[in-house]
Amino acid sequence: MRIALVGPAHPYKGGGARHTTELAHRLAAAGHNVIIESWRAQYPARLYPGKQTLDAPEARPYPRTHRRLAWNRPDGWAAEGRRLRSADLVVFALLTPLQVPAYLAILAVLGRGPARPRTVVICHNVLPHERRTGDVALTRALLSHVDTVLVHSAEQAAEARQLVPDVPIVVARMPPHLPAVSQVPVPGGNGGTGSPPVRGGGLGGVIPPGTTPCNLLFFGIVRPYKGLDVLLRALAQAPEHVTLTVAGEFWGGTGETEKLIAALGLQNRVTLRPGYLPADQIPALFEAADALVLPYREATASQNVVLAFSYGVPVIATTAGALAEAVRDGVDGLTCAPGDVDDLARALTAISVPETAASLRSGVRAVDPEPYWAAYLRALLAA
Repeated sequence: MRIALVGPAHPYKGGGARHTTELAHRLAAAGHNVIIESWRAQYPARLYPGKQTLDAPEARPYPRTHRRLAWNRPDGWAAEGRRLRSADLVVFALLTPLQVPAYLAILAVLGRGPARPRTVVICHNVLPHERRTGDVALTRALLSHVDTVLVHSAEQAAEARQLVPDVPIVVARMPPHLPAVSQVPVPGGNGGTGSPPVRGGGLGGVIPPGTTPCNLLFFGIVRPYKGLDVLLRALAQAPEHVTLTVAGEFWGGTGETEKLIAALGLQNRVTLRPGYLPADQIPALFEAADALVLPYREATASQNVVLAFSYGVPVIATTAGALAEAVRDGVDGLTCAPGDVDDLARALTAISVPETAASLRSGVRAVDPEPYWAAYLRALLAA
């Protein structure tokens, strides 16, 4: 088939861009004629306070990638629709409702009827975790104008059905699409802002003498729904030899987090590494961690569980959404209730015992991506 994937790809960063790129590679390997229609300007900088693009690709770039979409060029949206009329299948990657006006314009030019390509929306999130006015209306409009909606969990399917009860919904588990990096730690630090952590040497602060440190990691963009504040309050209840490093972009700056750290008396147990972490610095970060913590209040799915397992690191995750589906409680990680400080403190205290931490680490197995991608392609093409 002639397939067009419409969504972010390199030089955009993050899981959405990696997913689109990996999907293109795998569809092409299956014998399809695939292009990516990506963005040269996805949305105004004032709506995203972090760094939007990267110089070095996080995954093997797909050679037939075009960057012809821009949020401020509606004429380009219509031209895109005309170009895609010859496709058999057009797949839109939805990561934010800010993309919807361009997608609706493309669909309008594609038209209706049997001559139109089949159309699918892949919802990385059906609705944003932090919503703006108009998000629901925009998402409903997009989903109601395509042939099929693909989501990554049963919970997301239910949310989509509330918006568009008459549109077919397909559920396919999110397959692994990890940063393509060497397993050899690279000296350097977070974009020049610090040195990589060292195991046993206080990844997150000062360790009381005579204790075995337990180094926890919070990794990725810091936004309210991810529950860093819950983790910090739980850390205050955990033994003093449990420390934490927070590595990632802070949505809105570090000020509120620093205030909470000071109020809880955690200055010597928490290290902040603000800013986007380049892919070649990820191995050293995970090598220094005894566990990755995902204290999300709500979630759809996360590649961070798979990423941690690829480095042999156990995971502490809440049961929000599909976040903990890959975590075997008591085997390769621990689970707890979302938004529950006491329950998370229980998990932190449990993993602070060296024998427990060692047992969980021994239970970690890297995830084989092939079965997940095979099932994903079947679900997409069946749509």
